Amino acid sequence: MARGRCHPHALLLLLLAAALAGAPPGGLYSPGDPLVLLQVDTLESSVLNSSSAWLVEFYASWCGHCVHFAPIWRALAADIQEWSPAVNVAVVDCADIANQKMCGKFGITGFPTLKVNSVCFVPPTDPGDSIQNLRQSIITNLEMHKETWPPACPPLEPASVEEIRGFFQTNNVTYLALIFETNESFLGREVTLDMLQYENVAVRRVLSSEEELVKKYGVTAFPSSFLLINNGTFSRIPVQMEARSFYTHFLRRLPGVTRGPYMPTRAPDTPIKTTPIPRKPADRSKVYMADLESALHYALRVEVARFSVLTGERVRALKDFVAVLAKYFPGRPFVQNFLRSVDRWLRNVRGSRIPYSALKLVLTNRKEGQAPAVLSNNVTWVGCQGSEPHFRGYPCSLWTLFHLLTVQATRHHSGQKAEDPLEVLGAMRGYVQSFFGCRECAQHFEGMAAESMDKVRSVDEAALWLWSRHNRVNARLAGTATEDPQFPKLQWPPPELCHPCHSVVKRRQVWDEAAVLQFLKAYFSPINIFLNYTEPETALVVRRSREAKEGAGEWAMGFSGPRKPSIVRMNPKMQELEEDIVDLDSFSELHYKSKALKAAAVAANKGHQLSKRDTIPLLLADDSHQAFDYAAAWERLRQRGLGSKQLIGALEEDEGDTLRRSHWFRMLGVGFSHLDVSLCIILYFLSSMCLLGMYTFFRMRTRHRKGRPSFPTA
Repeated sequence: MARGRCHPHALLLLLLAAALAGAPPGGLYSPGDPLVLLQVDTLESSVLNSSSAWLVEFYASWCGHCVHFAPIWRALAADIQEWSPAVNVAVVDCADIANQKMCGKFGITGFPTLKVNSVCFVPPTDPGDSIQNLRQSIITNLEMHKETWPPACPPLEPASVEEIRGFFQTNNVTYLALIFETNESFLGREVTLDMLQYENVAVRRVLSSEEELVKKYGVTAFPSSFLLINNGTFSRIPVQMEARSFYTHFLRRLPGVTRGPYMPTRAPDTPIKTTPIPRKPADRSKVYMADLESALHYALRVEVARFSVLTGERVRALKDFVAVLAKYFPGRPFVQNFLRSVDRWLRNVRGSRIPYSALKLVLTNRKEGQAPAVLSNNVTWVGCQGSEPHFRGYPCSLWTLFHLLTVQATRHHSGQKAEDPLEVLGAMRGYVQSFFGCRECAQHFEGMAAESMDKVRSVDEAALWLWSRHNRVNARLAGTATEDPQFPKLQWPPPELCHPCHSVVKRRQVWDEAAVLQFLKAYFSPINIFLNYTEPETALVVRRSREAKEGAGEWAMGFSGPRKPSIVRMNPKMQELEEDIVDLDSFSELHYKSKALKAAAVAANKGHQLSKRDTIPLLLADDSHQAFDYAAAWERLRQRGLGSKQLIGALEEDEGDTLRRSHWFRMLGVGFSHLDVSLCIILYFLSSMCLLGMYTFFRMRTRHRKGRPSFPTA
């Protein structure tokens, strides 16, 4: 498990690695649990500079390991609730979009990691003894940092002969319980914290090496406990077992021992919003672009953002992952432009260190560019929506994205052998190992990859390898707490989706891998990706423009990452001119796209069968091998109830707006950037002025010569 950097403040933090943005506060926990649900507005105010020690689990509601660990953490909170106000237990859902920035501030890079007073430690994995081990880890890490000892926490160090001799003279209590134990035992310290809220009784531990006290009270076995009374008498505590629960039960029933009047110092729980999210109807036989774009956003802007600085292997993993996305992701033009721009930026980075602050400017679309390059920051699950917020979501969408990339590689290399059949699988492996928040999940995936990934010899085998490993994960998680009861983890694809994929040999069901491969290529084909619930492209461009203006101040402050110099930005007046220049790449794209769709719409409206000639491919910038299938797009629009007249009218209106905005630029041609057109205008102006100056000069010179007297000729 990867360990993140610990926060330097004096607090007790627990994180266990196990990732759905916008999940309701609390996620895996509810206000009825014996712990505090913290959010961004209560985390710092409650935890930092507190007189108590705080145990905070930072988790992600989508994280499978976090789901498994939730009952253990809940049981620990119930087990040590008597330790308050010395120790308080809380949780923070880092998958909640409101908490993501704060989780980054606390250095959370994976789920889970344990922190106790800025010290990270690995949590126990055996459910049988995990509660006990967690209690002991809490105590150990508290004692390791005496300089930051919480004021509300009682002393836990061993008692001396001098302290016991004058104890009743300095403490107004009736009873003193001495627990004799070895140095490695935690029994005395646990009982001390268990009795924290009770008055008129005190507990001290005495080590077996304290010979004078051992001899005085006749101690012969360790552990054992003696009860001292302020009248000078003492006796051994009669219990059936020398254990924590027997000691605390006996001491709490002593005459005159009562629970204190104070209440534990706890932060107010954040009210949980119970507004139900309407369920989106989804066809399980389809792939939804909303899931894919949400996976891209979460992977690049949330998972990667947990690291303030990317170094070494993480830089290489990010470069490989984005390169594969830019090459194979069959997204909308603006999203493809976004991926290509990020890929170009990463390829231009020299060295093995990238501050995330520099990368963030590129990932949030605040950059210079030639064509609209936008990725939505909305998280919308359609095919990957679960019955509860912590089910499916991001892990489901990431699997879908991975399958899509492996299939796209087979389409790209159709009929020819790929130079690197592990191109996609290797990029996935690096990303999961370096960035995937559920660290236990990442370790399982790495185990499968190390076992057999290097045996893959073709892109077809790569698609089948990922399919078989996904089914192996489904089999491992079936019936566990991570399984959505409405979406059981079955072997995929089921017979109703691909009957030929299933065959029987000697009365044993087996997979027909040739049929499975054919199904994968059809299921993850671009024509089977539906745009339902995606943010419209026009809205994305408008938001990108607004964010670019808002980010202008950040660019003016300076940017350490590599970028091309811009002459236009050096002059404020020229910058104003740049804002008036229409992006001709975008104009060309929209113009020809609308022409293509109108042609398909007219043909369909007349009842003609759409042929390949009716499908006008739009070759995207920097991409010579991918074309947009507008016939398939028209068929999907028809399925959504859009008639040809409605479609043509909308396209004409949209195209008319674009043409009106850029009327005076039509004659300049297409395919030029802002900078290209600006330089052309500047050069044209300068050359015109130069020609005008030359014309004036020679004109004046000619007139001057005509005014002189002529010389006599021989």
